[in-house]
Amino acid sequence: MPSAIALGTHSIAVNGIEQHYHASGTGPYCIVHSGGPEIEASYLRLPLLEENLTMVYLDPIGTGSSGRLATHPQGYSVDRFSEQLLAFIDAAGIADPYLLGHSHGAFVVLKAALKRPVGVAGLILYAGAAYTGGHFMAAAGTEIASFVSRNAGTEEAAAVERAWGSIPTIRTDDAYTAALRDLLPAYLSDFRCWPDILETLQRRLQATLLVGDGQAFDVRDRLSALQVPALVVAGNDDFILGPRHAVLLADLLPQAQLRIFEQSGHFAHIEKAHAFAEAILRFTGRPGLPPA
Repeated sequence: MPSAIALGTHSIAVNGIEQHYHASGTGPYCIVHSGGPEIEASYLRLPLLEENLTMVYLDPIGTGSSGRLATHPQGYSVDRFSEQLLAFIDAAGIADPYLLGHSHGAFVVLKAALKRPVGVAGLILYAGAAYTGGHFMAAAGTEIASFVSRNAGTEEAAAVERAWGSIPTIRTDDAYTAALRDLLPAYLSDFRCWPDILETLQRRLQATLLVGDGQAFDVRDRLSALQVPALVVAGNDDFILGPRHAVLLADLLPQAQLRIFEQSGHFAHIEKAHAFAEAILRFTGRPGLPPA
């Protein structure tokens, strides 16, 4: 398949901002938007997909090597990210891509599809939700307290508790990166099972302190009209965007498939890498997988 964009690591001007991306693989295009909204894309590389799909990993604006808004760190709303994503698709000349969004990135690709459903081959909504209002953060806080209690006496529990409590007062990128690194054990199904992965994630994770518009994400009343194939995936042990959110999202989307990964937290693409890749390849009609 001829490339609409150059493979490798590049930047192009999109909406007057440098949009950094890395493209790798062969086959239909799948554009990947990472989470946060403050996290650059390197943690979300998906090599098991690259033999069958051309994966295009975006550093969201305000993160990594992408440009910053003139109002930085203000103005990074879901709407603004979704506008950037659609403009990137146009600027890159990519026809009918799949859109894969993780966590906050799932909100972004869902909002982009609601704005322009034509020309999207399908949505892969990974650890996403149809809304984050109401008791969303309170419920997450309760799960953090449960993690701390289950792991009382460990360095990880103390770090998670300290980091969660510090987030409202953080004002610098370095402090925010440090807090998110300390929180990572709570995002895994069982951090004891993944010491190497946890160490790698903590070493590589880079965050930028961004501020949105303060509005809760809620598209529940719009999803019944979205006639785009969707795969909704989540880890069974994801404390913040787990099965409860995935089931509701899949129920509301007319053409959705649902896949919940057992013994997996917020990073199913790492904790259950092969099963995660297989689910996406089957959804995209590219079932080939490299040997386990």
